[in-house]
Amino acid sequence: MATTVVAFGALFIGLALLMLGNGLQGSLLGVRASQEDFGSGVIGLIMAAFFTGFLLGSVWAPHALRRVGYVRVFAALAAVASVAILVQELFVVPLAWGLMRFVTGLCFAGIFVVSESWLNNRATNLTRGRLLAIYMVVMYLGQGGGQLLLNVADPSQADLFILSSILISVAVVPLLLSATPAPEVSFARRMSVRRLFRISPFGAGGVFVAGLINGTIMGMGAVYAHDAGLSVARIALFMGALICGGGLLQWPLGRFSDRVDRRLVILGVAFTGAAWALLADRAIGWTTPWMLGAIGLFGGLAFALHSLNLAHTNDCLEPAEMLGASSSLVLLLGVGSVIGPLAVGAVMSQVGAAGFFWWLATVQVVFGIFSLGCVRYFATRASVEPSQYVAVPVQTSSVGSAAIEDVYATQECEAAEASGAPEDGDSGADTPDAARRETPAQDDGSQSGA
Repeated sequence: MATTVVAFGALFIGLALLMLGNGLQGSLLGVRASQEDFGSGVIGLIMAAFFTGFLLGSVWAPHALRRVGYVRVFAALAAVASVAILVQELFVVPLAWGLMRFVTGLCFAGIFVVSESWLNNRATNLTRGRLLAIYMVVMYLGQGGGQLLLNVADPSQADLFILSSILISVAVVPLLLSATPAPEVSFARRMSVRRLFRISPFGAGGVFVAGLINGTIMGMGAVYAHDAGLSVARIALFMGALICGGGLLQWPLGRFSDRVDRRLVILGVAFTGAAWALLADRAIGWTTPWMLGAIGLFGGLAFALHSLNLAHTNDCLEPAEMLGASSSLVLLLGVGSVIGPLAVGAVMSQVGAAGFFWWLATVQVVFGIFSLGCVRYFATRASVEPSQYVAVPVQTSSVGSAAIEDVYATQECEAAEASGAPEDGDSGADTPDAARRETPAQDDGSQSGA
């Protein structure tokens, strides 16, 4: 394992630098836009543009990889992302910022496609779970550490824009100099969103809600902190605590959900997160250590919903269905991430900064009520052997997610095909759920909740 981690050292260093630059510019743009009096509604539109570009980039990037290859796609997208943040300093107007945020989202989606496919191609069944854990830690700590870079210079000046551009540009170097062979991209047939909701309304709805929450926090968290009167230093700490808390609490919650009914864990996280959101709004006025503790705990609860609902959805899928379902799950997450900043921006423009946490609390309460209805009125098509929880960063590509699930599900798919199990899109679509429930999932314990 140590040898494998060393072999991926260049990849992890590059990803850490990328996430430092990405984390910095997300909060930097929120603070600067507030200083420029763009208005919460307009800022919500600008931040939603990133997730729109990210969603479309996840679809577009695999086709670009087929035509020109991994190294060229990665280098080109990193160069464009590096330029985009500089353009935002040159043209401080909402339209230019919205266009550049769209471009940045598209570029980062392609970069993650390359990075994650590279990681999954070179990992083995024995090392994959631990490598994904390291990947998650690198992503969250890089994103959270980027928030602290707000303290390096004044957001109203060009310095931080230049620093973000430098970090993204330098991140290319370790990956381009890596001797790791470029992998091939495989494509799977999609499972429709409609069918996914029929199989697991609880999990599919939860992934959409996770998108709403993630988009709200990542897009508008710094705007809220600025409007609430925090200094730049405390804004950096506020965002860092939110994101790092999301990384730290995923594992204990996820492991607990492997041992009990995962739906009960998700319900508990949703309702506790809603209550804690109201407390977090008041924690802004507390002393720094208490504020960071309260905000970090809320971030841990909020970000955990993504991986928990992915794991529950995979609990309800046959092994051969997981790969086809991954793109629809990413679509739900992406749509939610686009809607989140738009909705909270409109709320904050009407009721002020407090609308940020009130919106997050409302979303989680509504999801909790919806989930209770699912538990009560919808049968669960659960596997005899539940899937294993794996924490997944909130920003990941559809191809990366598919690659993760593909490797975990390969042996199960082969076994299912050997036993005559129908594939998604064939006769399996017409097989009654009750009959399918009677066929145990062929699970060796290695499949992933991702």
